[in-house]
Amino acid sequence: MALTDLEKLFVYTTANQIWQQDLLMNAYFQGSSVGANLREMVLGRPAVKPLTNPYDQAITGRLRADSATIRQGARNVTEAASMVGIAAEAVGTIKSTLEQMESIAQQVKDGDLTYSASVAAEYDALRDKIVGVVESTLYNGIALLDSDRWGTEQIDSSGNVHIQSNLSGSPQYGGFDVTFRALDTVPWSTSLSGTNLNNATTLQTQLDRLSGYIGDMTTQESLYAERESGLAYQATALESQADLLDQAVEARRQSPTLSLEEILVRLLLRDTGTLMDEIS
Repeated sequence: MALTDLEKLFVYTTANQIWQQDLLMNAYFQGSSVGANLREMVLGRPAVKPLTNPYDQAITGRLRADSATIRQGARNVTEAASMVGIAAEAVGTIKSTLEQMESIAQQVKDGDLTYSASVAAEYDALRDKIVGVVESTLYNGIALLDSDRWGTEQIDSSGNVHIQSNLSGSPQYGGFDVTFRALDTVPWSTSLSGTNLNNATTLQTQLDRLSGYIGDMTTQESLYAERESGLAYQATALESQADLLDQAVEARRQSPTLSLEEILVRLLLRDTGTLMDEIS
């Protein structure tokens, strides 16, 4: 039985497609680079770690060491800022508690609050809270306000904590001291007492002492807050110095360490992801 023209066309087209498919399969999977890439894509291959360029390591060694040292200094200064911040918060809590005590004493003086044993107990409880804050203000086990626990490797007997932040390895010249003020030496328990609110003379003495303490704590809190801000700025500056050194390391390398994908991502972020135009 003879095939019609339509049937002949169908047989020819099918055979041609099978032949072309076979040709492509042979081209792709029998030794060609395209086939090798496809096989690697499907099967995968272990990542090859490039060997370190000894020359690059030698010429950038000092820069890399300085960058690491400065970056560690930045971390140390950041910790110092955290310590001062904790002290500032503690002093702020003490000031707020003193203001509450002052409010009670003033209400008793103005006649808005009648003196009683419960009023005196509330007054004394606030005072005891201050003592507790002084004793419990710690940073990584370092007592910041309680001089009874000073004189250790972390904080000396004068309340100084040494912060290593410079390239110099000498403990004396490689950093600076952060100084904390002892508040356990303030006679909180003997100078502030709720029983003294029952007498006009001693009541006024309490108000005068509270006013002085509040002013003192306000000044101390401000000093700590300013020091914390300054240390945070210093830490940021040190991080920037380390970043510049890292850039210098990359600039001096003969063999780039960034992959093509990392380079493309950095280029994209440089053009689209920053607030400032760094190109013009």
